[in-house]
Amino acid sequence: MEKMGAGKSTMLKILSKEMEPDTGQIAADKELKIGFLKQDIDFILGRTVLEEAYEAFVEIKELEAKMEEVNTQMAERTDYESEGYHQLMVDINDLQHQYDILGGYNYQGDTEKILQGLGFKREDFGKLTDTFSGGWRMRIELAKLLLQNNDILLLDEPTNHLDIESIIWLESFLRNYTGAVAIVSHDKMFLDNVTNRTIEISLGRIYDYPKPYSKFLVLREELRTQQLASQKNQQKQIEQTEKLIEKFRAKASKATMAQSLIKKLDKIDRIEVDEDDNSVMTLNFPVSITPGR
Repeated sequence: MEKMGAGKSTMLKILSKEMEPDTGQIAADKELKIGFLKQDIDFILGRTVLEEAYEAFVEIKELEAKMEEVNTQMAERTDYESEGYHQLMVDINDLQHQYDILGGYNYQGDTEKILQGLGFKREDFGKLTDTFSGGWRMRIELAKLLLQNNDILLLDEPTNHLDIESIIWLESFLRNYTGAVAIVSHDKMFLDNVTNRTIEISLGRIYDYPKPYSKFLVLREELRTQQLASQKNQQKQIEQTEKLIEKFRAKASKATMAQSLIKKLDKIDRIEVDEDDNSVMTLNFPVSITPGR
């Protein structure tokens, strides 16, 4: 939220492992599935809307190809009692079981439902993506991410190209999403309707508020008032110490004390207060998800 160039999109790229952090490292389970909606997307031309959306199901499509191959082999054979034919039956049963677990029997209906939720009409499904604007292509990319059942969704300005009906649909979808969702957005109402945590990036530090955006603003203002008061009090103490240093420097007998005060002043951790237009990333981490997953 707000300040441009503060590093919100960069933070998402680091979390998605698309970028390496300058220092430190990102620790995450190797099995963790992360979906990232970027501002810039690459599209392979020549696919229909449905064909592009089906790219979300790489594993399912691979299983379909394997099942078709095994079924073809079975259809060409007549040695039904042989060990080889029996193995083909075992293989097709295993493949069908995997296919069922991955949602293979439902993915086409799910795809159409999500595309329609994001504003596409049924007559759009067979049209080439080449004929759609960048904003509509972004909707297809968003649909693919929503279909993948990722553990974590990283969404960079997801409502930029959506109309009000699609935004309302997306809000409902994300509120019921079983994974974690991290959102960078300038849409305050969307953030309030979807998120339950707000992460503030301020002066190189990250602050975690367990509240949606509007409630975060209230908490942040309270904290900022406290910080300003503490900063003012600290500055007063620093000025008093500096006056003592100048006073003691003028006397040879007080030189040691002056040096002691200078060292003390150097060790003070100066209180910094960011200006009002802080950068904010909002999150939705459902309680059903185990922390640290």
